[in-house]
Amino acid sequence: MELYLFKRVFIVGFLLSLSACSKKTESTKVNFGTITESVYASGIIKSQDQYQVFASVNGILETIFISEGDEVNKNQVLFSISNETSKLSRENAQLLANFNDFEGNSSKLKDLKLNIDFSKNKMLSDSINFKRQKSLFEQKIISKSQFEQSELLYQNSKTQYNSALIKYNDLKKQLNFADQQAKRNLQISEKLESDFVIKSELKGKVYSILKEKGEMVNTQTPIAVVGQASDFLVEMQIDENDIVRIKKGQKIIIHMDSYKDKTFEAVVVKINPFLNERSKTFTVEAKFVNMPEVLYPNLSLEANIIILEKNNTMTIPRKFLIDNNYVMKKSGKKVKVKTGLMDFEKVEILSGISKNDYLIIPVE
Repeated sequence: MELYLFKRVFIVGFLLSLSACSKKTESTKVNFGTITESVYASGIIKSQDQYQVFASVNGILETIFISEGDEVNKNQVLFSISNETSKLSRENAQLLANFNDFEGNSSKLKDLKLNIDFSKNKMLSDSINFKRQKSLFEQKIISKSQFEQSELLYQNSKTQYNSALIKYNDLKKQLNFADQQAKRNLQISEKLESDFVIKSELKGKVYSILKEKGEMVNTQTPIAVVGQASDFLVEMQIDENDIVRIKKGQKIIIHMDSYKDKTFEAVVVKINPFLNERSKTFTVEAKFVNMPEVLYPNLSLEANIIILEKNNTMTIPRKFLIDNNYVMKKSGKKVKVKTGLMDFEKVEILSGISKNDYLIIPVE
């Protein structure tokens, strides 16, 4: 019985010894290198100058002239919206513009111009006759009534001449006004009709078409998304607690699910100074320093914006830090340390250990 118990205790002790040996103690030597402090941000890829296409008027989407992925030029027609009333209004304005065209009504002025010339000649003739009659009257060759009759004829012809000039100028003003008004109304009608044709605001690519032919469109709902074809930017959301630390020109390390084994460098180019009250974040834009070969709008990403970088500083892996303030030396002694910068992998050690120390992770 005693022999049995001895063997059992021996076996248990042996197994415990094997178990302890199987838990290898992980160790590391204090290193000197570069450590960075960064601000985390999430975001998306956006095409440069990317914008949503909206209709200027309500109506039925009549024609779609492009497809997703097409490259378009500035002012190229993308969509047309059906509206027969606008077309008829424009045609009616064109008719009125043609009818009131100043050059087309010049014959009316020519008639008045002839009347002016006739009135002028008659006035000159009556003026000469009046002067002659006045001379004869002063010489007492003709009677006063004859003289007064010549004077009256001259005054009447003078009045008719001035009246012809006024009629001519009035008609000219009326024709000018009607011509300008009709042309302005035609411009307004053409502008209203052009609102039913939607054009691209830039040279780029059609990334998305959000409506189908025959659907109702309005001024509140986007129809498509258009942006630059090969120029992209990074749009990030920064927590309000971190925004004061962000500055233009700061380096950014980009991680993307589309490129799992790669990182890309970017730089901050714009800080939008307006807080989104719902998300409590600010929008920050960045440009790639080394751009991925293939990008699409709305690809998700994670970013680390480098706030501070130190070179040749004492660092250890973060997992060797105990309770944020301690480390364990290889001898098993637990010592307090003063820490500095910290990233996801490393922590800066300001004091407490030396460059020759080896550290271990305590075995639980």
